[in-house]
Amino acid sequence: MNSIRPTLLAATHNHDKILEIKDLLKNRHISLKSLRDFPEVGDTEETGSSLQENAVLKARFAFEQTGITSLGDDTGLEVDALNGAPGVLSSRYSGPGATYESNVQKLLQDLQGVKNRSARFRCVMALVWKEGMEIVEGRVNGEILEKPLGTGGFGYDSIFYHPPTGLTFAQMPMSLKNQFSHRALALHQLIQIISRKYNFSIL
Repeated sequence: MNSIRPTLLAATHNHDKILEIKDLLKNRHISLKSLRDFPEVGDTEETGSSLQENAVLKARFAFEQTGITSLGDDTGLEVDALNGAPGVLSSRYSGPGATYESNVQKLLQDLQGVKNRSARFRCVMALVWKEGMEIVEGRVNGEILEKPLGTGGFGYDSIFYHPPTGLTFAQMPMSLKNQFSHRALALHQLIQIISRKYNFSIL
């Protein structure tokens, strides 16, 4: 078995994303860093028109700045009744200065009186290293509630109801959310890729 412990750079300053990725990679043979470990490196401007484009932009930028195998993650909530919105604009849905709370309130306002509450979370991850790039996607279906439930999670988790568990993502402890979430599904695919890349098992 290869004794190298690979370093993976999460191309984000978002504390909540970092915590989830760290939890998903615990007990794996990977050393995880984030852009918080590189204060001289700023954020990538999310100018892509799709989740995939933004994920690639983030991963490429982080790799170019550090030379470390980099993971770019872009996630969107797609609501059927809103023709897939907020989608790629999920993190800034309520406009400049958007917060988790303001985005949730805008979405609830936009869905006021709407019966069809079906939605999905999509997470696209791009892995960039010197040999090339891999792109994977995880998605999970659910429904948008009429009011927030739960105090955990972040983003839209408090209004995203997961029918198989009967809970919102915000009602789940991180250990449970990380069994079902879009981010977990995407990252598990990348774990397989990293395992092949370094020729050892990290499962």
